[in-house]
Amino acid sequence: MKRILLAVALFCGVYSAQAIKIIHGPYLQAVTDTEATIMWVTDVDALSWVEVAPEDGKHFYYRDRPKFYQTDMGKRIIGTVHQVRVTGLKPGTKYRYAIASKEVLAQKGNRIHYGNIVSTNVYRKVAQTIPTLDPKKESIEFVVMNDVHAKNEKMEAYLTHCFKKGETDMVIFNGDMVSSIPSIETLYKGFLDTAVKHFASDVPFYYVRGNHETRGKYSGDYLKYFPTTTGKPYYTITHGNTFFIMLDGGEDKPDNNIEYYETAAYDDYRKEVAEWLKTVVESNECKSAKHRVVFLHMPPIEGHKMWHGTRQIQEMYLPILNNANISVMLCGHVHKYSYHTNQAAFPIVVNSFEDALKVKIDANGIKVDVVDMAGAIKATHSFK
Repeated sequence: MKRILLAVALFCGVYSAQAIKIIHGPYLQAVTDTEATIMWVTDVDALSWVEVAPEDGKHFYYRDRPKFYQTDMGKRIIGTVHQVRVTGLKPGTKYRYAIASKEVLAQKGNRIHYGNIVSTNVYRKVAQTIPTLDPKKESIEFVVMNDVHAKNEKMEAYLTHCFKKGETDMVIFNGDMVSSIPSIETLYKGFLDTAVKHFASDVPFYYVRGNHETRGKYSGDYLKYFPTTTGKPYYTITHGNTFFIMLDGGEDKPDNNIEYYETAAYDDYRKEVAEWLKTVVESNECKSAKHRVVFLHMPPIEGHKMWHGTRQIQEMYLPILNNANISVMLCGHVHKYSYHTNQAAFPIVVNSFEDALKVKIDANGIKVDVVDMAGAIKATHSFK
């Protein structure tokens, strides 16, 4: 009888399908030489997948394409935030992809009732792409920005003058892209939607968490929207002849500061990061690279911004990095450009909140241009 009533309900439109929408994304995350994660958000719960095709000149639907789903413990995930890991890719190769989400109308026990499907249009439009990292690539270029604090006009200026389609391999967000995360919409309105509009569906960005991303009601959901290969905000990537270390310094004030309302535990967290860093610098991947570049939001330099968190970073991270033959460290946080050769065994470039860094690494070494919002080069640094 229940089955009959359910069938009648479905026939009468009780579970009526909506016009499901993709409201944010897609954007690439955690791209390596063999894997990538595709992120997007729908306005209602859905079961979602990614289809992948080689860039071989044939139509995307020339043949059936493999489908990748978000899974956990053997079960495909239903929700509005879709985080799909694509595996089995080849280094230095560009793939096409399409995303699809099937609306979930209702769940009754084990039964799931589906509605409409929304997907990216690969019938008539050019498919979006995944460019995997390539340890053998002879020349790489990337853009670094930090302390944007949800000012999209800054991003627009940086990307206009520094990002070159077909030349820029990746973008690094070096912390404080927003001032806090009181809602998830803050991330999208603050910078993510702008990133997607310009590049993030086809060119990966790598996020280095700043102290402001640790603040706000939804700061604990950070990795839900910015997954990494380690499952932590600290991780590494290799591209070209360079090994990149993305460090996290946590907050800048003592854990018992009233601003944190008894929720901060960054003293122990920095110890955790330091222990991880010890293993990283001893790895063959790190030692065999021609260059080692470190990203860290809060610079470990003496000055008026040498607060508790920065002091601990200096005490815990620098002794490890000083023995790792680091080529350069790139930082932000203090909102003012500076260059230091006497604070560590390697140079430190501190970018301001009004400039971006345009970096090129090739056989000649590392070149870092400091570019303002008008496109003028304010300083250039070269490292062998």
